[in-house]
This record gives sequence, structure tokens and C-alpha cells, in this order.
Amino acid sequence: MRVSVDLGRCTGHGICETIADEVFEVLDEGSVVIHQPERPEQDRARMQQAVTQCPVAALRLTD
Repeated sequence: MRVSVDLGRCTGHGICETIADEVFEVLDEGSVVIHQPERPEQDRARMQQAVTQCPVAALRLTD
């Protein structure tokens, strides 16, 4: 599974970072960096939570 971000939509709210701070990092200018976007299956629930709680729908999960 892979998590990705649409930087054109991301506004840097940081909700994803609070859910998984080792995966998502909000930079000072407000964009998000994803560390190790290829995630193991055991991370699916947290990654799905980050996707669904993103207020601007900037995150996506793909298999």
C-alpha cells in the first residue's frame, strides 16, 4: 500500500502528522512530506484514518 499527497490541495493542517508523526511531516511553509510512502499492511488502519480525516482530501491510499 502506498500513501500519497496532492500538494495542490494540501493546506498543512497537520492532522495526518498527529495521527502518524513518523510518516507525515508538516514543514514550516505548510506542505507535507511523506516519509516512506510505501507502508506495510499493518499500517492500513492509521493511514486510512489520516486519509479520511484530512479536511481538504489531499491524501490518498493505493494498493
